[in-house]
Order: sequence, then C-alpha cells, then structure tokens
Amino acid sequence: MLVESDPHQTRIAVLEDDRLTEIFVERKRHLGLVGNVYKGRVTRVLPGMQAAFVDMGLERDAFLYVSDVVDNVEAVEDLDLARQAVSDLSSTEQASIDELLRAGQEIIVQVVKDPLPNKGARVSTHVTLPGRYLVLLPTVRHFGVSRRIEGEDERTRLLELLEGLPPASGGLIVRTVGEGKGGEEFEADIEYLNGLWSRVRERATKVSAPTLLHRDHDLALRVVRDVVSRDFSVLWVDGEETYERIVEFLDEVQPALVSRVKLYRQDESLFDRFDIESQIEAALKSKVWLKSGGYIVINPTEALVAIDVNTGRFVGQRNLEDTVLKTNLEAVKEIVRQIRLRDLGGILVIDLIDMIEQEHRDQVFALLEEELHKDRAKTKVLSISEFGLVEITRKRSRSNLERLLTQPCPHCSGSGRIQSLATICLKIRGEILRTIGAGTGSELLLRVHPEVAGALQGEERAILSEIERTVGGQILLQSDPELHQENFNLTEV
Repeated sequence: MLVESDPHQTRIAVLEDDRLTEIFVERKRHLGLVGNVYKGRVTRVLPGMQAAFVDMGLERDAFLYVSDVVDNVEAVEDLDLARQAVSDLSSTEQASIDELLRAGQEIIVQVVKDPLPNKGARVSTHVTLPGRYLVLLPTVRHFGVSRRIEGEDERTRLLELLEGLPPASGGLIVRTVGEGKGGEEFEADIEYLNGLWSRVRERATKVSAPTLLHRDHDLALRVVRDVVSRDFSVLWVDGEETYERIVEFLDEVQPALVSRVKLYRQDESLFDRFDIESQIEAALKSKVWLKSGGYIVINPTEALVAIDVNTGRFVGQRNLEDTVLKTNLEAVKEIVRQIRLRDLGGILVIDLIDMIEQEHRDQVFALLEEELHKDRAKTKVLSISEFGLVEITRKRSRSNLERLLTQPCPHCSGSGRIQSLATICLKIRGEILRTIGAGTGSELLLRVHPEVAGALQGEERAILSEIERTVGGQILLQSDPELHQENFNLTEV
C-alpha cells in the first residue's frame, strides 16, 4: 500500500504483484461522507416510492429507503464492513414508509452512499460503528462473522465468544482482523464502541437537526482500518505527519503491523516511483490492452457497465478454440482488476469471446470467481450464458474513479461523440439558407469553432462557396475557440 498526502488531497494505492488494483482519493475540499452520523429532519415522505427525503444540512436532501428504517432485518453473517450487515426485508415484512416516518420528524441517520452530482446521499437509520476487531450495530440484535474468516471451527468459536460477552447495545460483527482474537480484546472493543454510541445519542439530545453527530476517520486512517491486514508486506507513507498518525493508529488497532509501515524519504514522488500515475491514466480510458495482444473495452452506461473482450492482434498458435480460451482467461483477470481499480458498481455485463467447449467455459468461470474473491466489495455473479455473457452485480458506496477524476466533456456532454465537421458545415448551410434566404446580397459574419472554420476553408469549401452564391454576398469567417464545436453565431454586417 502506498499513501501519498499533501495539503490538497490524500491518495492511497493498493498494489498486488506490483500492479495497481485499488485507488482511493480524497480531496480536502470534497471530503467523503460515508460513515458520518447526522441528526436529520424528514422533509418529505413518499409512499409511492416507499422512501423519504432527509435534510442533513447538505446541498441536497438525503434519500432514505423504507428497508433502512424498519426495526428487524435479515441475519447475515458474511460481510466484513458493518454497514453492509443491514439487508432488505421481504415485501411481506415491510411496513409502509408513512407508518414509520412523518414530515418534520427528527431522526439519527448514517450515510451509506456518497452523493452523486445529480443525487443526494443515501442514508440509513441502522448505524454501524467499526472498532478494532468488532463492528457495533446499535439498532440490530444480531451476531455475525466476516465472510473472509472461512474456517468453520473458527467461525463457530467466534460466535460462541460473542454470545458469552457482556451484552452490547445492539448487535456485533467480528471483522476479519478479529480472527484468532479472544474475549479480552473483544471486551475492550465493546466498551469503546458502547461509549462512542452513547456520546452520539447524548449529543443528539442536545442539538437540533440538521447536525453532524459523528465524523468517521479521514481517508488514510479509514483505509488502514478497513483494508490493511497481515496480507500486506509493506505500507509506504509519503508525509511525516500522516506516517506518525498511521503508526499511532496501528499501534492501538493492530500492533503487529506497525513494523510494516515505512516512511518514504526519496526526492522522487512515491506515486512516480511505483508508476502509479500512468496506471491511473490508463484506467480512465475505455480500451485496455492485454499482454497477448487482445484487448477489452469498458463502456459505462446509465443502466449498466458493458465490458467486451476481443482477440485483437492475438492470433494464437494452435487452433481457434485454444486462442479464444487463452484470451478469455487473460481478459478475466484484467477485467476484475479494472473493476476494482475503477470501482465499477451496479450491473456489469461481460461479453466474452464465444467458447464451444463446456470445459473451457467452466475453466474461465472458475477463474472469474477466484479473482472476484479478492474483491472486498459485495459481488454476485451468474454463470456464463449460451451467448458468452456473464452478469455481475457489485455494490459500492463511493464515487467511482471516472466520476472522481473527470467531468463530462463540454463538447459531447458525456456521450463520447460529437457531430462530424461535415455534419456541422451542412447544418450551418441549412440554417443560413433558412433564415437569410436567397439573393439578399447580405454580407454575413459567421463565428465558428476553429476546427469548423478550417473545414469551411478546406475540404468543405464547396459548401461555403454555395452559400455565398445563393445569398449573393460574402461570408466572413471568425474563429472562436470558446465556442462549442457544434455551435455557431451568424450576424449580418
């Protein structure tokens, strides 16, 4: 793990086999909200959507689903992060939102999903507070164990240990780092978490909504808390202040890992040293080349993310089926890496190259499941269809890499394409003939983007000559780089 911090932002990179697999970015002016606890005020209750809007003092009201309000939830034992422990109820068990909430009501909520440019944050009344080894669920009576603790004997031991501990004010989940720990460590965690929840509730009684009641750790400590484990060989930190805070934090949470934290002191930046910048740039492109010469294309849409696999320059050595298998196997590993790196969420559809032999399909699917097992996000994958399609659902709570580092193109408005120069020139022709008319003898000033001006003076010169003949006057071209390429301005001189 590489941690690079400056006065403007903190960036954290996770590398596996020296390749970037995850990137976390937090700008000082745009801090993430996930994990923060607020006292909010219900502004609108929508029975038709079984949801409500909550004012938390942010730019947009937060969105609260009915399933995040009801008292009892499904018992789930296989999630590491606390906030994922609250599962939707079946429709038969759900109370109506207008029976649970009313406009003007003040409630305690926690952010479970950061706001997007056109959407407010998503919140839940089921608060989850992570500690060293445990996660406290103050509003849910449930005991669980992280799914990453796989040994059945250890899972049974941990559950029995939880049930014998002094009761917490709600439920508890053992985090991955709790594997092998005993009652003493857990009791200390319970005491700390109960105290934290008590302070949150006490503050809530003294303030009026909307108010922030509890802020989660900053990015550096949050990622160290939730991600760092014994699997990490080294944690490089660029920045002495951040280094000292991480060491102090780990000394309390996981003392055995303190020796793996190293302060980076070289003149070359940490991210440049490990070639992180170029890998981030590549992750913002739609096409990703594979070592074999094949490639994958990643196209996010409004409803889903489409991922296409192609053989490209790879022609293989033996036969077509062998070439297809090798390309799909290589593509699957890179696809999962890109999913994690870009933090793609929602519905993902992978269009693999068609494989005839069932054995090859099984081989590719087994590798896909193996790679997805490395992903900390909750995923669900369906088997390969007869058309070679694989559907995956992946849950995420923060903005993906594309939203975080880019903005919509002012020319294409996010579509990825704009009208061709020939199309724009013909559009100008039609507009002039429609508004000015023939034989007016007018001299016209046409203000266009420099690319369009170049086309009208070059390959599309015939269009400009026709307009001048039809109008009976001269067209004066003026280049304006501030104009959108598809826009133009016409005035009579």
